[in-house]
Amino acid sequence: MWCFYSWFQKKSPVTLNRNEKVSLTLLEKSIVSHDTRKFRFALPSPAHILGLPVGSFINVSAVLDGKLVVRPYTPITSDDDHGYMDLMIKVYKDGKMSSHLDSLKPGDQILVRGPSGKIQYSGKGIFEVEKSKNNIVKLHCKKVGMIAGGSGITPMLQLMREVLKRKDDTTKLTLLFSNKTESDILCRGMLDEMNCTKLKVLHTLSQAPIPQDWCYPTGRVNKAMIEEHLPPPSEDTLILICGPTGMVKQTCLPALQELGYAEDRILVF
Repeated sequence: MWCFYSWFQKKSPVTLNRNEKVSLTLLEKSIVSHDTRKFRFALPSPAHILGLPVGSFINVSAVLDGKLVVRPYTPITSDDDHGYMDLMIKVYKDGKMSSHLDSLKPGDQILVRGPSGKIQYSGKGIFEVEKSKNNIVKLHCKKVGMIAGGSGITPMLQLMREVLKRKDDTTKLTLLFSNKTESDILCRGMLDEMNCTKLKVLHTLSQAPIPQDWCYPTGRVNKAMIEEHLPPPSEDTLILICGPTGMVKQTCLPALQELGYAEDRILVF
């Protein structure tokens, strides 16, 4: 499975190990917003890549208050980056792992394992989805509609960077990114710079105040918003979703079903 990636791995030493936890050292932490931090962790050597296929994620683990806590995260760096890995994380007051990470100082270490996940992007509009241990399904598409909420932007960012850097990948991408306020938008500058003929980025805000010069939709993601901005249902369209459980299960999935999107053309991270 995923032979191309195995070939790519041979060119640089790989950090991740599916069967063992790997220790990474924090190099620096920066404050992005009132509740968002960017962490840069050193890989084993300047030559190392993380070794994370597009669509996959890592599991970060720690023993907190005597209990093992494991959380999935998608780095905002890729295997084009050697020697380090960046995580962009929202810190929640009641979030055990996010609060733990926020308490780290340079020199402290975390334990990671991966790659994990059942979705992988192989390029040129081809997604490989692991339905079961021995059942890998290939999905082909020409258009991808992405719905992200909050920190759910990270796997979408991973995919967008991959598509945009390859001239031979003509997949058309549309992102609908939902946040409470403008200050909550992660990677705003990076996303706006990525807007191009292959990628359309749309933001929506669900809480006041709405900036006077706001030129995007407002309100929570809903059926009308999806119908207006995302590619319509077809055999050439794939929809990706990542965000809070309520947004995914109570809003996005019912709306997509009502609009006629086939169940097997919707992937949830």
